[in-house]
Amino acid sequence: MSRKEPDPVDKLVGRNIRIHRLAKGLSQTELGDQLGVTFQQVQKYEKGHNRVGSGRLFRIASILGVHVTAFYEGSDRLGSPAQSPLDFIEDPQSFRLVRAFSEIHDARLRRSLIELIEKIAQAGSAVQST
Repeated sequence: MSRKEPDPVDKLVGRNIRIHRLAKGLSQTELGDQLGVTFQQVQKYEKGHNRVGSGRLFRIASILGVHVTAFYEGSDRLGSPAQSPLDFIEDPQSFRLVRAFSEIHDARLRRSLIELIEKIAQAGSAVQST
């Protein structure tokens, strides 16, 4: 029996739950505790493996302090090969980098960091392609 792939909308909603949870500084366990579910259930929601019911989605929005429509951000691009900027901060390390970068107010330092990270990324790409 083949395993059914998650629906693209469920994956989108899950990705956005994850982004807003990280922005709020909550772990999956903390969100699960507030919802009355396990962290594994929160994982399944975030991966789109389990669909989030409307009542639970409303509770998640309340806990995270966002409007329910925030979880549908990017739905206009579903099926499009173009990535949403939110796709880039779904990873916890990327989110931490963006958060820390946003706290740097010196424009020269910000440009220097961008150049450094681009050079590191280019060097990593060159190593992978050999």
